Amino acid sequence: MAVAPDTARAGRLRAWAGAGSALRERLPLWVQLRCGLEPRTLAALAVVLVVGVILAGHHFWSGRPGTVRAPENAGAGAVIPEVPPETLPAPASAPVSSPSPSARVVVDVSGKVRRPGVLRLAAGSRVADALRAAGGAKPGADLTGLNRARVLMDGEQVLVGGPAPPASGVGAGAAAGGGAGAVAGPVSLNAATPEQLDTLPGVGPVLAQHIIDYRGKHGGFRSVDELREVNGIGERRFADLQSLVRP
Repeated sequence: MAVAPDTARAGRLRAWAGAGSALRERLPLWVQLRCGLEPRTLAALAVVLVVGVILAGHHFWSGRPGTVRAPENAGAGAVIPEVPPETLPAPASAPVSSPSPSARVVVDVSGKVRRPGVLRLAAGSRVADALRAAGGAKPGADLTGLNRARVLMDGEQVLVGGPAPPASGVGAGAAAGGGAGAVAGPVSLNAATPEQLDTLPGVGPVLAQHIIDYRGKHGGFRSVDELREVNGIGERRFADLQSLVRP
């Protein structure tokens, strides 16, 4: 038996009314008082709640932490390009110390040379350099006893092949060839060369250099007694040298 249209419409209205009554009963009291009991108001409120739930779910889903995949060429089997050796930076090397170009020694070259006189040479120069700076030895000069490889000291005298200066107190035999010979008189502590001091008993190259260093530092010897203050000379050695030297 077919149902009349009016009867079906009335049934749907009753169903909506029953659903609305059930929804109103579940709403909080403040919502019922504010929105009233209008079906349209309830439907709008329901739509707003549904949209809010959808937006909240979307926000939560988009903000969840995600996994990041590493690039394929960064794995264990990745090939690292080789750097050519010539492009690598050179290791830093320690600076090599070199003598200062301004360092000088002053020496007196005398005897049988072409241009005798006081010369200023670079520190570390040798006797051969002093001879070359003085124009070289004269023909016939005896250089047998002259050590041309010896390093020059500041303030010393290089005597080439001739007699020693009168102040040195060394005979002609000692002067020939650079001062290697017997002592003929007291040796001047203020004018003797290392070779001349080396002829004294108990004085070697090291002690002779100490005497010259003391002479240059204190402006010379004022008396023979100052020889005691030289490094390496004790009372016994001073007693041996006292009668063989003079200021």
